[in-house]
Amino acid sequence: MSPIRVLLADDHTLVRAGIRALLEQLDDVEVVAEAADGREALDAVAQHRPHVALLDIAMPEMNGIEVARRIQQKHPDVRVLLLSVHSNEEYVSEALASGAAGYVLKDAGVTELDLAVRAVARGESYLSPSIAKQVVSGHVQPGGDVSSSLARLTDRQREILQLIAEGNSTKQIAKKLGVSVKTVETHRAQLMSRLDIHDIAGLVRYAMRVGLISP
Repeated sequence: MSPIRVLLADDHTLVRAGIRALLEQLDDVEVVAEAADGREALDAVAQHRPHVALLDIAMPEMNGIEVARRIQQKHPDVRVLLLSVHSNEEYVSEALASGAAGYVLKDAGVTELDLAVRAVARGESYLSPSIAKQVVSGHVQPGGDVSSSLARLTDRQREILQLIAEGNSTKQIAKKLGVSVKTVETHRAQLMSRLDIHDIAGLVRYAMRVGLISP
């Protein structure tokens, strides 16, 4: 059998190295590429077409949940396994709504990581035990109020929302995305209208609540 091809994305170099070392202990698992942010991860998926994209949720530029959404749109054959330190309902709900096949907490051991990677590669789902317990007990519902409010935004608006929450100015956002300042201002006005949030501080609080950025 051919090895399971894995893309690893995490913005912390040492964390990424540690996870890679764990993956390299597993039989028939090959890390084919690494990425340090969400944009790099999307480019690497397109270039390397891994079986599994192992993504940290809290990445700059574009978070893991947004990357998962776009992978599902553009490369539905690639399975996404999200990594996070967060087990709260908002993060898990958004992760499930994004189309990710699995959600693993970062305190997982090598055995759990092995189970998770192989499960999603087989086309199954995997949730860390504490997350699975929340889902079974009904505390986490994909498509709830938080997910539905975020779903009202376009891909570009979610992208701009994260960049705003990370402290980027309008000019900086325009430069990063290769669009005009006026275009960014238009998207910002539209997302404020759709979310009924009309100041930057409110957008930052919302982005934290739904998991676009870490507190």
